[in-house]
Amino acid sequence: MRIVLGVSGGIAAYKAVEVCRRFVGAGHEVTAVLTDAARRFVGEATFSALATNPVPEGLWQRWDGGIAHTRLGQRADLVVVAPATADFLARYAAGMADDLLSATLLVTRAPVVVCPAMHTEMWEHPAVVENLLALRRRGVHVVPPESGTLAGGDEGAGRMAEPATIVATALALSARRCDLTGTHVVVSAGGTREPIDPVRVITNRSSGKQGHAIAEAAAARGARVTLVTSSALSAPAGVEVVHVESAADMHAAIAAAAPGADVVVMAAAVADFRPKAPAAQKVHGLPELVLEPTPDILAGLAEARRPGQVLVGFAAETQDVVARARRKLERKGVDLVVVNDVSAPGAGFDHDTNEVTILGADGSVAVVPLTSKRQVADAILDEVVARLERDARDTRDARDSKRDTKED
Repeated sequence: MRIVLGVSGGIAAYKAVEVCRRFVGAGHEVTAVLTDAARRFVGEATFSALATNPVPEGLWQRWDGGIAHTRLGQRADLVVVAPATADFLARYAAGMADDLLSATLLVTRAPVVVCPAMHTEMWEHPAVVENLLALRRRGVHVVPPESGTLAGGDEGAGRMAEPATIVATALALSARRCDLTGTHVVVSAGGTREPIDPVRVITNRSSGKQGHAIAEAAAARGARVTLVTSSALSAPAGVEVVHVESAADMHAAIAAAAPGADVVVMAAAVADFRPKAPAAQKVHGLPELVLEPTPDILAGLAEARRPGQVLVGFAAETQDVVARARRKLERKGVDLVVVNDVSAPGAGFDHDTNEVTILGADGSVAVVPLTSKRQVADAILDEVVARLERDARDTRDARDSKRDTKED
């Protein structure tokens, strides 16, 4: 694997030497890219000696027969920036490209991991918090700093994660990049709109952001993705999109896409009820609404699913969150239920962040603290992949056992 190791100008730059050594020791090709500020803390001779390639001189240097930042960005399988200073994060979030590292980051389509390192006051500053949120929304992975001794003898949060943690996290991320290759994933997203008349609808507050993040993450991990959505959000790259509006539309689209899918993730907030007889013309005055239930799409999927198909449901709750989700898991007969408390700050509808609990039919519980919806998406897909691998292993074992019995 070709790794670009970016080093920005903080005292933790000395730890990047060990990060480099560990990547090379694991058998990877490493090119270290140092900012001008980084060179005040560590010498390029050190990285040229430890890495598999010499340190590029700068933005204007030719590299591998072409433009340095273009070649580095295009060839990289993984980019890790350690340390990532507050200044670097601000320039990266703003899309600056005034040095070799920042320009390389704008070119690359490889996974990017940043490892912040700074004093506690800087780490907690609203500008840094906002910059990290912006980067997370774009799919950048963050290895958060630890608490400990900082430069100048201070103590607190902001110390760069240890090299072993950084390398393990980055390599695990890279390994899962293609773990859904060959699978078909169907994802639903957004809230449905049930007509009262040609003007008014019954709907809910779902923006579709979490479902779109799951579709994007699944595509990035190699899956063929069908996204059935009512949201006006832009479609993730490389994803087949089916636009719907009502629960009936959603039901029909899912029914068409799900039978051949390996995974179905019902992240949409489908209306539980709809007007029984929508008016053909705009209603004037106070209408009397008679409601009827909409189709239970998730339960129908569970009844009709084929062996090995993984089904994921969602639950948005405001009280007794886990208990209600557990009852839904049992009632619907699915593999996983992802539940969140939509009354919690920063979680739920229309936020760029979320915090969820993932309950498994096998009794597993995974808690994902407040983070970007893209990182929540990857946590959900990690659970999905674990079940796909387990089902494949069980099928393989059953086949081998049957063959051994025949041979006997």
